[in-house]
Amino acid sequence: MLHIEGLEIKYGDVEAIRELTLEVRREEIVTLIGANGAGKTTLLRTISGLKKPSKGRIFFEGSRIDTLRASMLPRMGIAHVPEGRHVFSDLSVLDNLYLGAYSMGATRKAKAELSRVFSLFPILQNRSGQMSATLSGGEQQLLVIARALMGRPRLLLLDEPSLGLAPLFVQNVFLLIDRIRKEGLTILLVEQNAKMALKYADRGYVIETGKIVMEDEARELLGNARLKEWYLGGS
Repeated sequence: MLHIEGLEIKYGDVEAIRELTLEVRREEIVTLIGANGAGKTTLLRTISGLKKPSKGRIFFEGSRIDTLRASMLPRMGIAHVPEGRHVFSDLSVLDNLYLGAYSMGATRKAKAELSRVFSLFPILQNRSGQMSATLSGGEQQLLVIARALMGRPRLLLLDEPSLGLAPLFVQNVFLLIDRIRKEGLTILLVEQNAKMALKYADRGYVIETGKIVMEDEARELLGNARLKEWYLGGS
C-alpha cells in the first residue's frame, strides 16, 4: 500500500532522513522504532505532505504522492494523527469529529461514519456535547484518533499515541489500534513504547540518525538482543 524508496529529507544543511526505503502492506501494522531525534516524526510529516523530500519517491497504492499538496492526501485515503493530542479545545467533541469528515463531502456520509466511530469509541458518544478541552489526556487521544477515522482513511499514520498517558489508557489505545486494523485499516505507527508497539505490530523498522538500520517481523525484533538492550528495557 505504501512504498518509500531512497528518501532524503533536509532541514537546511542538516540531513534528517538518509536513503530511507520502507514499505507497508495492506492491513498491516508496521511500527517505526528509534530514539528521539532519529527522524520518525519527520518521516510521517513527509508521507502526509507537510514536508517535501529533497530526494526519493513515495507511492501510495501505486500512485506517487510526494509531489502532491498535503490537502490532497486525505481525499486519497491517508490520515495523519500527529504527536501531542491536538484537539480543537474550544469546540465540542461532536464538532471535532465532524471536522475530521470534511473530506467526505456529504453530510449524510459524515453522519453514517459518526455512527461507526461511536461504536468504536462509546466514551466519546457519552461525551459528545462536552467541550474537548475538558476531556482527560487519554480521552483527548481517543478523540484525535476518532477524528482521523471520520474521513474513512485506508492508511493511518500514528505518531506517539501513548505519549503521556496513564498505563490503563495506553493498553486501551493499543487494543483500539488492533481492533481498527482487524476492520481493514493499515497503520504506520511511531511509538516510544517499543515493546508495546512490537506486541501489536506485524513488522518493524529501527531508525537511527535518519537511516533504517534494522527491519524484521515484530516477533523477531522482540527477541533481538541488541534491541532489548537499547529500546526494550532489557529482558
